[in-house]
Amino acid sequence: MRMKEDYMKNGQLKPGYNVQISTNNQYIVNYSHHPNPTDYNTFPSHMEQFSKLYNHLPPAVVADAGYGSEENYALMEKFGVDAYLKYNYFDKEQHKDKNKIIIDLYYNAEQDCYYCQMGQKMRYIGTREKKSDNGFVQKYKNYQAIRCEGCPLRGGCNQQMGNRILSVNLSLKDYKSKATELLKSEKGLYYRSKRGVDVEPVFGNIKYNKGFRRFLLKGIDKTEIETGLLALAHNLAKRAK
Repeated sequence: MRMKEDYMKNGQLKPGYNVQISTNNQYIVNYSHHPNPTDYNTFPSHMEQFSKLYNHLPPAVVADAGYGSEENYALMEKFGVDAYLKYNYFDKEQHKDKNKIIIDLYYNAEQDCYYCQMGQKMRYIGTREKKSDNGFVQKYKNYQAIRCEGCPLRGGCNQQMGNRILSVNLSLKDYKSKATELLKSEKGLYYRSKRGVDVEPVFGNIKYNKGFRRFLLKGIDKTEIETGLLALAHNLAKRAK
């Protein structure tokens, strides 16, 4: 996979694993290795492993941007876990320019259609499905404008050839709305402030204070043993203090 430490700046591919950890008061309570760089794809199996270890799931899970996918929201909803998971654009939405006018497309539920900024109807033309690497199926409803040619807003509205097509994932939209409500709640603000001083120092301690930045062994089974020993050492040292 491509690493953050790419000194040549040419997108080098190097052997490695995406290591995920769960912490509670800076104690490592779960860890897992994954052969892909995408964090949201690691979440389901990581939580499944947590469940097997402790025979239950925590009442709430907090994670930074990159973990908030429809699959992960649905998984936590299924098991009754409060998901304080940021989606990709959450922080940008909270710091957007207050003077900038944002125009959302109007949706007519009765006719199942959208209307663009010029008041033109965008009719429903079908549904497409997208399957994640974990096999989770997402459904997108497609809506197409009738005529974009000659529209004065085309340059900023429609960059594609022909009439604009809008893909909407209604389920994900609903999950994001619920996640925003949780993240902006009093408890959500507390968890978000706590996350940065709970899990990040653990990575910092292992990588910078202890100098462990490269596995000594090869293969996922052996490298997981290395991470397990690191987790034990970290937890015992913290307990001793």
